[in-house]
Amino acid sequence: MFKLSLSTLLLLLSAEAALGFIPAGVSSKPSVRLGASSSSSSSDDLVDCLVLGGGISGSTLAHNLNKNGVDVVLAEARDYLGGNVKSHRDDEGFLWEEGPNSFATQPSIVRIAYELGISDQLVFADESLPPWVNHNGKLHPLPKGQGGKGPAGQIELVSGQNGVLKFAFVGDLLSWPGTIRAGIGAFLGHAPPPEGKEETIREWVTRVLGEEVFLRCIDPFVSGVYAGNPETLAIKASLSKIRRIEDIAYSIGWNKFGALFYGGLKRQIELTKERKADPPAPEWPEFEYGNPGSFREGLATLPNAIAKDLGVGDDQKIRLEHKTTKIEKKTNDDGSDYYEATFDTPKGTKTIKTKTIVSTMPAHCISDILEPVMEESKEIFESIRKDIDRVGVYYPPVVACTVAYPKKSFKDVELPNGFGNLQDLPGFGSLNPRSEGVRTLGTLWSSSLFPGRAPKDYNLLLNYIGGSRDVGLADLSEEEIVAEVDKGCRQVLLKEDAPPAKVIGIKIWPTAIPQYELGHLPIMEKLEKAEAKIPGLWVCGNYRTGVAFPDCVTFGYEKAKEVKSFLAAQQGQVSSPEKEEKKVTVQASAPAQTEAKSKEEEKKVEVSTTDVDNVVEPTIDESKEVAERKIPFFMTEKVVKVPEKVKSKGYI
Repeated sequence: MFKLSLSTLLLLLSAEAALGFIPAGVSSKPSVRLGASSSSSSSDDLVDCLVLGGGISGSTLAHNLNKNGVDVVLAEARDYLGGNVKSHRDDEGFLWEEGPNSFATQPSIVRIAYELGISDQLVFADESLPPWVNHNGKLHPLPKGQGGKGPAGQIELVSGQNGVLKFAFVGDLLSWPGTIRAGIGAFLGHAPPPEGKEETIREWVTRVLGEEVFLRCIDPFVSGVYAGNPETLAIKASLSKIRRIEDIAYSIGWNKFGALFYGGLKRQIELTKERKADPPAPEWPEFEYGNPGSFREGLATLPNAIAKDLGVGDDQKIRLEHKTTKIEKKTNDDGSDYYEATFDTPKGTKTIKTKTIVSTMPAHCISDILEPVMEESKEIFESIRKDIDRVGVYYPPVVACTVAYPKKSFKDVELPNGFGNLQDLPGFGSLNPRSEGVRTLGTLWSSSLFPGRAPKDYNLLLNYIGGSRDVGLADLSEEEIVAEVDKGCRQVLLKEDAPPAKVIGIKIWPTAIPQYELGHLPIMEKLEKAEAKIPGLWVCGNYRTGVAFPDCVTFGYEKAKEVKSFLAAQQGQVSSPEKEEKKVTVQASAPAQTEAKSKEEEKKVEVSTTDVDNVVEPTIDESKEVAERKIPFFMTEKVVKVPEKVKSKGYI
């Protein structure tokens, strides 16, 4: 069982993956403005809430606000809703994604699908399909259960045909020295965290489980989550739930050296109890936590359903092709404050007046827009971090390139652990450690994950290439990018005489995924302090609440409650003492009580794979624990030091 802790680590990582990485419901009721009519707002009306940005975070927030009686308008600069989520189907029968490929299923996603009446379109991958790691010219499966429930599922994970024991004693992804080093960190202990220093992902994994685990297992997963550089990504910011397991391990009194396995085991036991105590609603379709999921016609099914439900147009709740240029705070004749947002649109300059604003716009384009109301915005969003050579929150370029090949052009080899022939692509996809010399970060086996993705004689592959360690990719032409993708597929999956790639779709994202690098948390702390001084304005986005699809959906659910509570309190202050207060109470108190309980229960259920920054773990006296953390006598390995300034030097 040397690698049970490693398996838990990988499962948590896969749940966070952003690239894939990553009875019928009823429609929501028409919105009713708190204390006002239910009609859609014109440009001269004062709306309750203006949402800026129509990605998954913004669109799900707008849905939840509307569902809870808040008069909401969403403004989006593009001509569609969904942000980086775009799905396409062609006449040949290929269905592909231009952004994330799937989500790690969580209650927040199933809930909103049910509310929008699209839960019957949910599709889930075969739970037994593993991710594969390309190493030394061979594909290696990472441990995974076979879909069993409860104790049976745990037994499968440990001793099944692709379980931890087989991975440890039969698999050859890790050498025996690497296996022993990982076992020491997992079951005996490791060096304590360095004092007064923010650790990177590479430093933390190397300190706890060893360099080999990092290079062959964690590095490729980090590429899948962030398309980032683990030598600049901060462990506490980017993978806070995983880093917290170490604190939990140290909180166990007898575990003086912080052996990771026991912290992971303690957390898994807690999660099992929490999920049993708060099962999903019986009317929802059945699902497994963390299992890869999508919709029958792709992920864009969700934002498309929201757009249909809320309505798109100048007199509707969704306003497309509205590019935000400025936010100002103004005062009415009666002395009450409001916000006014200005937009460039195809029909000229437009403004929207609102009581509150929630921005979900990317960090790289918001500082000038915020400056009239948040004077610190440039200091926050354009802060310089000399140690990693960054200005503000960095978004590297990433390309999603979907290609197809005939099944017979794939290598005719039998894969380990009884998964069958590679031509059938029995897995989630293949990951490429940077040490392997393959430029593609990872390849998702789309046609194997979900039904109806490709004609029966073809395999469909979604390849992600680029990221913060390969920024030069942005300078290549589409033809050159396709050539690099095809080369990677031939290195890992195809026969030498395979035909040229059939290009199904290619999308270049110049600014793809926010990087939670060293110094990210201090930037977010400054933002939180600045935001606290401006009531009714929230500056949010996936650079703050998590990059994964479930993070964004959960944000929309939770933030809607906060906005509604603020509006109810604000209306209570300006209403006449008794009648108006009673009116608000009748309208909002009963749902609020139900949702307050739901919020607490949801936090328990989703603690392992959703809201990264707001998870509450068991209380740990860190000052006491740090003082007791000692270097085990059997540890001689030094933590790898990061150069003073890390710069991109190619893609390896």
